[in-house]
Amino acid sequence: MKMSLAIAGLGLSGTRSFASPKRNFLQNNSTGFSNFLTQKYNHMKLGVFSISLNVKDLAASRDFYEALGFTVFAGAMEQKYLIMKNDDAIIGIFEGMIDKTILTFNPGWDINAQKLEQFEDVRDIQRTLKEKNIIPNPEADEKTTGPAYIMLLDPDGNQILFDQHV
Repeated sequence: MKMSLAIAGLGLSGTRSFASPKRNFLQNNSTGFSNFLTQKYNHMKLGVFSISLNVKDLAASRDFYEALGFTVFAGAMEQKYLIMKNDDAIIGIFEGMIDKTILTFNPGWDINAQKLEQFEDVRDIQRTLKEKNIIPNPEADEKTTGPAYIMLLDPDGNQILFDQHV
């Protein structure tokens, strides 16, 4: 069985590598692979990542994810959603609240939903996306500060939410 990894459009499988004539990113080096991505791709800090799942039965989904080692972190059964964590992995399970799976980023929060002192505001993320001809819908009002959100679709129609709570 071959495992493959796709990062920034680069593939890694059986005979492929991140090697280039000048640098092999699979070897330890002074800048490291994450620094390479930051420098090469004008890295935006998107915030804590989670995936939001549309579920049919919240209790059954809670039980399933608890069996996988997740614990309830936020939300409530009576509100029809739970946010669950397993170390740094976060999932949201939503019964009847969303139509399909959503990739979610929370600028301004750390992994425990605590406010960060420094972070990239969702409006700055929006400006950078627009410079790259990626237009959010809806957009955040750039004249405001504090909590706001933007959404966009990737080329396959997957929803991506940038939900800033601070």
